[in-house]
Amino acid sequence: MVREAAMIGLGRPSGPEFVTPPLTRPDASVMPGVRAAPRPAAPLRGGRLLLTAVLVAAVTGGAAGLAGAAVFAGGERPPPAAALPRAAPAPAGSLPGMSATAARVLPSVVSIELRRGGGSGFVVDGRGHILTNAHVVRGESDVTVVLSDGRRLEARVLGADDDEDLAVLAVDGLATLPPATLGRSAELSVGEQVLAIGSPLGLSGTVTAGIVSALDREVRLGGSARTAVQTDASINPGNSGGPLVNARGEVVGVNTAIAAGRGGGNIGIGFAIPIDRAAPIAERIIRN
Repeated sequence: MVREAAMIGLGRPSGPEFVTPPLTRPDASVMPGVRAAPRPAAPLRGGRLLLTAVLVAAVTGGAAGLAGAAVFAGGERPPPAAALPRAAPAPAGSLPGMSATAARVLPSVVSIELRRGGGSGFVVDGRGHILTNAHVVRGESDVTVVLSDGRRLEARVLGADDDEDLAVLAVDGLATLPPATLGRSAELSVGEQVLAIGSPLGLSGTVTAGIVSALDREVRLGGSARTAVQTDASINPGNSGGPLVNARGEVVGVNTAIAAGRGGGNIGIGFAIPIDRAAPIAERIIRN
C-alpha cells in the first residue's frame, strides 16, 4: 500500500523497484492518440509483451465504456445497484442471552419517588404489591411509584421489617402488571451471571451486569448483622429495593447496600438480601 501511494501524487518514484526507461517516438502502427509503450532493453522482452497486453486491455475497456455511454444516451438506464443483504429484524421473543432476561424482568420493576430521594422495587404478585427496602420508605407517608411505561401511581406502605430492611407497598391499578418470578437464592453459585435492575441516581430502567462474587457474606443490614449475596454488578444509590436476577430472569435477591469509596460511588462490591429470606417476610407483611 505504501508503494502504491507513492505512485499517486506523492512525487516521482525511485529506488531499485522502479525502472523508468527512456521515452521513444510513438510507433506508427498504434492507434492515433495512444502513446506506445516505451521500448525496453533487450533482456526485458517479456516485460514488453506485458505492457502491450495492458495497452490492449485499456483500449478495449475504453471502447466498452463508449458503447455503454451510447446505450444510456439512447434512453436505456443502467440496472440499479443491488442492495446489500441485511438481516431481518429479530422478533422480540428471540433476543439473545441476558438481553432476553432484562426484557422479561423490566416490566415488573418500578421506580420509587419520595420527597427526600428515591429507590427501586418490583411487583411480587397480581394484587399490586411491591417489595422494596425498608430504608427506602422509612418515615415516608407519600410514596409515588413510576412504572416501566411511565405511569405514575400513588402507593401506601403496607408494612416493613426494619431488622431485615424490607418493606411492602400496596398500589391500586397494578393488576395488569406482570409480577416478577421469584427464584431460589440457595441454588446460586459463585461466578454465576446476574443482573441488577433499578433506578440508580434516578435513572429508571437501568440494567447492570455482573457475577455472584460470594455467598452468605456477613454484612450489617437494618442495624444488625445479616448474610447477603455479594455481587460485582454495578449498584448505586437508587438501586436499593430493586431485584437481582439470574440468567433465567428469576429474582434471587433484593439489592440493598454497597461498599463505597470516599466518593460514595460503586467500587464493584454490592450486596443483596437473598430472596429465600426476603420472600417469607414479604408474605407475612401482605398476610397481616
